[in-house]
Amino acid sequence: MGNTLVFGLSALVSLAPVTIVAYRRNPGPDALFWLTCLVALAGPLTLVTALFSETWQTDLSTSLWLTVTVSMALFTGLCLVQPGAWRLAPLFGPYLIILGLFAVVSSHAPSHTVMPGVESWWVKSHILVSLTTYALLTLAAIAGLSVLLQERALRTRRRTRLTGLLPSIVDAETLQVRLLILSEIILGAGLATGAASQLLITGTPIGLDHKTVFAISAFLVIGALLVAHYRTGVRGRRAARLALLAYLLITLGYLGVKFVSEILIH
Repeated sequence: MGNTLVFGLSALVSLAPVTIVAYRRNPGPDALFWLTCLVALAGPLTLVTALFSETWQTDLSTSLWLTVTVSMALFTGLCLVQPGAWRLAPLFGPYLIILGLFAVVSSHAPSHTVMPGVESWWVKSHILVSLTTYALLTLAAIAGLSVLLQERALRTRRRTRLTGLLPSIVDAETLQVRLLILSEIILGAGLATGAASQLLITGTPIGLDHKTVFAISAFLVIGALLVAHYRTGVRGRRAARLALLAYLLITLGYLGVKFVSEILIH
């Protein structure tokens, strides 16, 4: 417990520099930015590696740190391939710190492990796909939040320091749509691997539990949003709000269920 808390606090501290650098006077994707990204990735990754060194963990705190690690890795990759994506850092950095705080606070909850016989390739693939989907939807939601903030600033004609740091509405919308397309594809794969895992464990392909219902709902919301975007040109606030709704549904299914079962019930 003591070592876990120390490692958790260290990982939490490692997330701070990327946020601080994002709010400097003249931010940009320079050497300092990339260095802080690597630090923010190395901290949680080291902690997750230590947690999984002996056995497979499925508790809320570990799931949160896995989410932080995968999200930071995808954000770094996104910044490499998508110009302007680094401008999401002023929103993304604080979000990761909030997740890290929840992970540290919830580290006292009972730890859960997966039985060795269940650690099949299908189950691990499903977990990896689920984490990737959640990280992509997180980035899409951050882009959507950026759109909402920028549109509000234009509507009220009051620009703030934060909106001056964020990407333009056009750039944020482009990022959001591309991330939602990837999320829909990988979420579909996640539902398929989830059905295979469920079949392996219980003998039935689909269990209508809370997680599955929320995942299917998110899949339908994202699909409807993408269809509406390409057929009717839905964008701006309405598209951003639907992206945030999909993110909320996935959060309730992935982390919300763990929070209720491990924190509220115990």
